[in-house]
Amino acid sequence: MPSIKPFRALIPSYHECSVIVTRPLDNYSTGEARLIATENRYSFLHLIDPSLAEPSWRDMRTELIYRKINLTIKEFLDSRKLILQNIPALYIYECVHNGLAQKGIWSLCETDDYLSGAIRKHEVTVERREKQLADYLINTGLDSNPVLITYPPLPAIDQEIDKYSKTPPLIDLLYNDGSKHRLWAVEDKDDIQEIENAIASLDVLYIADGHHRAAAMKGQGQFSAVLMNTSEIKIHEFNRLIKGLNGLTASEIIEKVSEKFELTVSNEPVYPTKIHEIGMYLKGMWYRLIPKFTNFNEKHDLVGNLDVSILQEHILAPVLGISDPRTDARITFQGRITGNTARIQDSVDHGPYSIAFTLFPITVERLLMVADAGLIMPPKSTWIEPKFLVGLLTNYTPNSKSL
Repeated sequence: MPSIKPFRALIPSYHECSVIVTRPLDNYSTGEARLIATENRYSFLHLIDPSLAEPSWRDMRTELIYRKINLTIKEFLDSRKLILQNIPALYIYECVHNGLAQKGIWSLCETDDYLSGAIRKHEVTVERREKQLADYLINTGLDSNPVLITYPPLPAIDQEIDKYSKTPPLIDLLYNDGSKHRLWAVEDKDDIQEIENAIASLDVLYIADGHHRAAAMKGQGQFSAVLMNTSEIKIHEFNRLIKGLNGLTASEIIEKVSEKFELTVSNEPVYPTKIHEIGMYLKGMWYRLIPKFTNFNEKHDLVGNLDVSILQEHILAPVLGISDPRTDARITFQGRITGNTARIQDSVDHGPYSIAFTLFPITVERLLMVADAGLIMPPKSTWIEPKFLVGLLTNYTPNSKSL
């Protein structure tokens, strides 16, 4: 059975929260990140990459970079820009973005549960990325971007969340992208026990997002996570944009795709409304693609019958020559939130892409089924909300290397 634990969180000063927290570094272009860090000396970006605001650090040895980060942590603590809480707590977290409100429990999870399968995964991780994250944690002690974990709804936890949500929050932040973030500390021992017991009553938990962050913590004992039940998380599709047509003309692409799919021209952008429906944008035209093969056995081929797999096996590999989407530089993945149809069309019409495909999102139920079967989804199969801000709540564990 899985378990969770309270922790002493590092939180931003209430009145300067909007100054300190940030989106993850990979959400910004290099220019954007450098501008933010240069103009805001208290952005959490300084605790991620000091070279953003100080060009002289860009060629420094790794150990010196970590030394600089730890000096900055001390500065933030001494000036009380970041405040270490006195009492271990669980936290109720609420995010409101694009009209969608999502609530969950922010806690520590055990890496033993991840290794034993009590916390199940559905994605493969890249060892190089794991090592980067692990080295950062070991040398700084900052676990500031939580893993998103999901579980079947539990009335006991829903009741606790509802109770605390009616009280004044510890943090109430309107971020510059319009999203709202609120946190409540659960310090009462009976309430903590109630939540811990509810999670312990489950057989397993599931990673929804953050596989690399969970894998990087394997040697650390615990990792920060936000637990939301399956009705709270939202899964969007990851669309595909391709550079070049593999030496083919648009007419040849249509001819080859037509061998396996029924093509219908659409006067409107195609965002599929059901499973096994794919949108294609090519030379200023939208097409709706329906597979001609209909012998889908969803339960016995959980991964092979995903639309991302169908697209890869029947179009991307044989027609466009993309055999490994993990390594092929011609393919780019865009979640619907960041890659709407106008942006997709513009990227194809004016470059750098030549063709785009839109997909129907995978359901939460399918994600859990894949994880239960011990299978792995293709890369970039899901765009899952919420996406967390960095530095809003940090599990800080200073050690001999981070001091």
